[in-house]
Amino acid sequence: MNYYNEIKSRLIDNEIYCKVKDYSKERHRVLTYFEIGRLLNEAGGKYGDNIINEYSKKLVIEVGKKYNRRTLFRMKQFYNIFKDEKVSTLSTQLTWSHYTELLPIKDRNKLLYYLNLCINNNIDIRSLRLRMKSNEYERLPNETKNKLMSESRIELEDLIPNPIIIKAKNNVDVVTENILHKLILEDIESFMKELGNSFSFIGSEYKIKIGERYNYVDILLFNFKYNCFVVVKLKVTEFKSEYISQVQKYMNYIDKNVKELNHNKTIGILICKKENNFIVEYCSDERIIVRKYELVITKY
Repeated sequence: MNYYNEIKSRLIDNEIYCKVKDYSKERHRVLTYFEIGRLLNEAGGKYGDNIINEYSKKLVIEVGKKYNRRTLFRMKQFYNIFKDEKVSTLSTQLTWSHYTELLPIKDRNKLLYYLNLCINNNIDIRSLRLRMKSNEYERLPNETKNKLMSESRIELEDLIPNPIIIKAKNNVDVVTENILHKLILEDIESFMKELGNSFSFIGSEYKIKIGERYNYVDILLFNFKYNCFVVVKLKVTEFKSEYISQVQKYMNYIDKNVKELNHNKTIGILICKKENNFIVEYCSDERIIVRKYELVITKY
């Protein structure tokens, strides 16, 4: 086989296809680049690794500048990483831009995490970059990473990162729950995405009446995937055991007075400045997720 002519022919075919079949050009591009990656891999095994340099020099002149050494190397890398996967299925959901963003990741488990995140949640390339930049995978609990590797069942609490990133427009000294609350509400959509997927906003300072006194749930959410209400309690101090009873009280109220029969039991998320792992271990409720927060200054 003349590997160079075959690669050149496929690239030219792809260029033509992209101009004529706009609606499916990304799928065609991904499949074409995967096949070229296979050819480059075979050619490298037969003629040596320098074959990419040789082919790229000619392709840049004969087909287009974008088919340089770096691009060909990515195609070969793409094939080697996904040769055991159903690429024809993946290609219908992700663009080549998604793959070029993911290919530099050395840790395969991390790569697969972001890959599945994009596929399952229809995440665009800009959102993917932001989530990778925030080190979302690194902030997952180790237990969650082990579950992902073993393909065990994932629960809502598994995907809530630690720390939880809370965005602020300017440098701010968070000294009260009210200030932290305000920062979250300024970009509630970003906060819900930080917690995971399928969250919907129900209310802020959600009023509930217990006995003769009114209480206020800092933030009340609903998760459609796990079909449950989620009580969020904010604290700007180190975790204390008495915080658990506060969250439990609100969760029990929601379960008794708000949730429907078809809903699962309410989950609680307690966000504080600093964890105390010893207290969390012995005082926590399995339905209550304790996470610390970290402020990040962002430009809007």
